[in-house]
Amino acid sequence: MVMPLVWTVVVACAAVAGWSTWFVVRDRAVVLRQLWAAAVVEALLVLQAVVAGVLAVTGGVDVDGVLFWGYVVTQMIVLPLAAAWAFAERTRWSSVVLLVAALTVAFLEYRLLQIWGAA
Repeated sequence: MVMPLVWTVVVACAAVAGWSTWFVVRDRAVVLRQLWAAAVVEALLVLQAVVAGVLAVTGGVDVDGVLFWGYVVTQMIVLPLAAAWAFAERTRWSSVVLLVAALTVAFLEYRLLQIWGAA
């Protein structure tokens, strides 16, 4: 795992979570810009998966492949599912869904570091 990329993902997740928290407090539904922000996080996750794949193939670190890639795939599925749910749900709860998803991805990122052996 490349630490600057990991921290970029975590900071981006924190930004989406903070923005969603603000909308929860103000009793507002998710807006399209928040979904675009989640899409940016998703793009970072795809980039991270590619980098991790290259590092795994070149023999960077010996990790349990099923466990590691299970977390990577799960992490990449969470935000699109939450975004679809938030888009369909036009109440305050859409912001809660996006908040929980962003925090989940940040936690999964930390777990990936543990699996990789960097944490």
